[in-house]
Amino acid sequence: MSEPQFLPPAVALEQMLPELQTKGYAVLGAHDVARWAHCSLAELNALCSDWHDMPPDLYLKDGGHYRRRRHSCFAYQAGVLTQVAHRAHWQSLDYNALHGGMQRWFEPMRSDTVALPVWQQLIGAFGETAQALRAFKHPDAPRTQGCIEAHQFRIDTTDGIGRPTPEGAHRDGVDLVGVFMVNRTGIKGGETRVFEAQGPGGQRFTLTEPWSLLLLDDARVIHETTPIQPLAPSGHRDTLVLTCLAGAFQKEDA
Repeated sequence: MSEPQFLPPAVALEQMLPELQTKGYAVLGAHDVARWAHCSLAELNALCSDWHDMPPDLYLKDGGHYRRRRHSCFAYQAGVLTQVAHRAHWQSLDYNALHGGMQRWFEPMRSDTVALPVWQQLIGAFGETAQALRAFKHPDAPRTQGCIEAHQFRIDTTDGIGRPTPEGAHRDGVDLVGVFMVNRTGIKGGETRVFEAQGPGGQRFTLTEPWSLLLLDDARVIHETTPIQPLAPSGHRDTLVLTCLAGAFQKEDA
């Protein structure tokens, strides 16, 4: 018997920002993501091969071997995206009780990938959306640099089970989070769950369409993804996760 799945509550691109402002999250289908980033689906799909040979995440405190990862950082301001010097990924224990409070140095993204026009357009669209959300919430605040971290993840079933969010339901300590479904194959599970941070509401659904996108107002909602299990050999789930924080990257001395 196939596993029941709840369909993502996708909206048209024109409703993305109002949905994000009203509910604290919004989902776009792949065609609207391409419109949002001013690119084609073929250009987005050309990025997918990057996920096939990523290095392992050596920082998993649960002893697992199910996560592979690359990480790079960017600054976005006045329509210009710039890659910054490679840096450690750091979160406070307030936001990540499992892996917070430690410097995690992951391998950077490939330089030829970062140089692609489609990558610049995709991350630029995310940076612009983060600035639009901040302007809505803080209309009198000056427009400042958006500090964007990009994480390429592959969660596999090497251990029999893979955990996309081993820290559980959480916030990331940023302004905006974007989770792109790049690919999922040979697995069950991986259900996305979004909860109000200050209320009883919540929604569950499974992202399955390549290059569909979940955007999260991190101050208003908590999110998690349930574990995956294999349906076929080499089952895995590939995602691109972006975060944006106005003014500065998260760091130990903040």
